[in-house]
Amino acid sequence: MGNKDQRTSLLADVGLLMFLVLFSATAILMSLSGQVLLNVIYLFGTVALLMLTYFFGIMPSLIANILFIAMQATIMVYQYVAKGSTIHWQLAFWMVIPILLCLTLYCMTYNQLKLQDANAELRTAMVEQGAFDEQTHLRTTVAYMEDTAVYAETNKRFQLPVTTAVIKIGYYNDIRRMMSEHQVQSLLQMTTDAIKDKTRINDIIYLVNNDDPTWAILLFSNADGTTIATNRVKEGFDERLKNNPDLSTMAISLVVGIASWDGEKMKTPYDLLNAAVRETQYDV
Repeated sequence: MGNKDQRTSLLADVGLLMFLVLFSATAILMSLSGQVLLNVIYLFGTVALLMLTYFFGIMPSLIANILFIAMQATIMVYQYVAKGSTIHWQLAFWMVIPILLCLTLYCMTYNQLKLQDANAELRTAMVEQGAFDEQTHLRTTVAYMEDTAVYAETNKRFQLPVTTAVIKIGYYNDIRRMMSEHQVQSLLQMTTDAIKDKTRINDIIYLVNNDDPTWAILLFSNADGTTIATNRVKEGFDERLKNNPDLSTMAISLVVGIASWDGEKMKTPYDLLNAAVRETQYDV
């Protein structure tokens, strides 16, 4: 899948570069031909063909290009037969350039759409597998369990401290009944943003419960270092709450529970998570 996407991305870039080159060549040829009126007419015709290609695809575009070439040939014959004018061969590039522009535009847009579809399929797969929360763009419980197993193995081999912090909204069920759906979504997003803003890049953030919003942070740190990090999160949350007109009048606060991995007492990632959840009961 990765090589296929790279090839698609390369084709999209090539299409864009060729499109720019052809448009630059068109501008140069227009200035050299000297036929202002016909150049303007053909330019607008080419733009119309490009729009047709973008919205309807390559087949209607090719048919329209054939008609466009026929129109140019008709104009040349009319000028030569009816008016006795010489044929302006310097305008012949208009019979080739439009179709090349349409082909390069189609190449670019077609491959960009393929990349968008691939990204949508990847996101859908992640959501269906439960490893990615679509709303907050955070990993979920499934990913937390997998990552914690890796962290626990690292703790065993290299004696690196592994700690998790669980963050919840205090008295959420009571507060939820007084809030509109818009306020709930604003609160969830604000909390997520506060956690992201106040944690390190290598600290992984998860949303492990949607019904009773619960965030978890997995860190290579001891309990004291994690406490410092979560205090920063609380301060950042309080600051955001004051500046949020939808929520500033409500008494909302975060509660935090912290637990460190103990290889002798803990056997599964659930043990670590449940220990941190229990600690939230004592944070008032």
